[in-house]
Amino acid sequence: MNPGLVIGLIAGYFALLVVVARLTSKGATTSTFFTANKQSPWYLVAFGMIGASLSGVTFISVPGEVGNSFFSYFQMVLGYLLGYFVIAKVLLPLYYRLNLVSIYGYLHERFGFWSYKTGSAFFLLSRTIQAAFRLFLVAIVLQTALFDSFGVPFWVSVAVTILLIWIYTFQGGIKTIVWTDTLQTSFLLIAATVTIYIITKELGWSFSETVSQIQSSELSKTFYLDWGNPKFFPKQFITGALIAIVMTGLDQDMMQKNLTCKSLKDAQKNIFWFSIILVIANILFLSLGALLYFYAEQNGIQVPARTDGLYPLLALNHLGTFAGVVFLLGIIAAAYSSADSALTALTTAFCVDFLEFDRREEKNKKGIRLRVHIAFSLLLFTIILIFNAINDDSVINSIFKAAGYTYGPLLGLFSFGLLTKRNIRDRYVLLICIMAPLASYFIDQAAGGWFGFFVLALNGALTFLGLLAISTSDQQK
Repeated sequence: MNPGLVIGLIAGYFALLVVVARLTSKGATTSTFFTANKQSPWYLVAFGMIGASLSGVTFISVPGEVGNSFFSYFQMVLGYLLGYFVIAKVLLPLYYRLNLVSIYGYLHERFGFWSYKTGSAFFLLSRTIQAAFRLFLVAIVLQTALFDSFGVPFWVSVAVTILLIWIYTFQGGIKTIVWTDTLQTSFLLIAATVTIYIITKELGWSFSETVSQIQSSELSKTFYLDWGNPKFFPKQFITGALIAIVMTGLDQDMMQKNLTCKSLKDAQKNIFWFSIILVIANILFLSLGALLYFYAEQNGIQVPARTDGLYPLLALNHLGTFAGVVFLLGIIAAAYSSADSALTALTTAFCVDFLEFDRREEKNKKGIRLRVHIAFSLLLFTIILIFNAINDDSVINSIFKAAGYTYGPLLGLFSFGLLTKRNIRDRYVLLICIMAPLASYFIDQAAGGWFGFFVLALNGALTFLGLLAISTSDQQK
């Protein structure tokens, strides 16, 4: 693909984002950065969250993983619906009742200082890893489509990727993110739809023929009822529900957007419509994955060993210039719709939970927030380079594996707080939350990796049992 065209697309796209950022950050204060003054329209939040939830991982990794796991990922997607129901009916009412900026403030209210700091620390760890994985994808694409042509090293691609986020989020924060996510979700879904149209035309299939070909293919196998199979349906369904709860309901990034809505009712409407559209979007991307494999087989194109590379390979080298343009806009939108809000949420959680911004004077907050924003940008840069050096798996698998270990303690902490009335000896919480993931890892290894993504449930259960062991019925902490 012509490097000049790629540069023009990227420049035009981010110029548009910067314009949106300028418009939405006028008169922005520290409160605006963190809460958008609680004035976000729920329908914008709902639509924008689609892009943040799907991200570049769904855009590239889900279609590529179809060749390995077929449509089994949809078993988890169905579980998401149960998870989002719990978020709407249990977690959102709790957050709005406590009027939280950082959702981990609940742990302080319920258990105490160490539980609060431990919960926020595990979010920072989890979200930093996820954001790095997702930005890794867009950096790979920029490297392939642009920087390789000039002999520029990969670390420059990573630096440019992060710098572009920083430019349009450092001032307006979450208020800007709500609007830019809406724009980016539109590009993401349009890109997937247009790519499907182009491939079906190349294959000479009508819509009904396309549906028939997908349904009759082995790639469309969805449900697995063999207990010994890592893709066993009940296990995948429960895992999907838990992933939705922890990666949305217990995640400062996703919940910060919900908490910008004007009221609890609006936030619940947002979750309802978001969950419905998300299911449809995942069907779209799984179907795209099947079509990519059909096209590669029909044209004798070798599938890359790292299946995340299949969609970029075909879009940039085989489907024509228009498909390449659409793909680039889609992947940039997909990656940034998740990563930009992650950077803002990391800054929020650290400032509120660890630097105690509520106790600082307004005039001192902006400079500190800016330095924290820069520090997390540099941290992401470092992690992406490490991940590039050691990764040999699809990114979606890597994200869910990491989530199983880093979100498990959060699942255990919130579950214990909501499902019991017992107090805990707060000073021992950090130890429990470190031991549970370690124990989960060794149990999974002993079981030959049977747990897979379900290690999240194991981790959460071990954390819950550990908290029960240090619990007390009185007020002792």
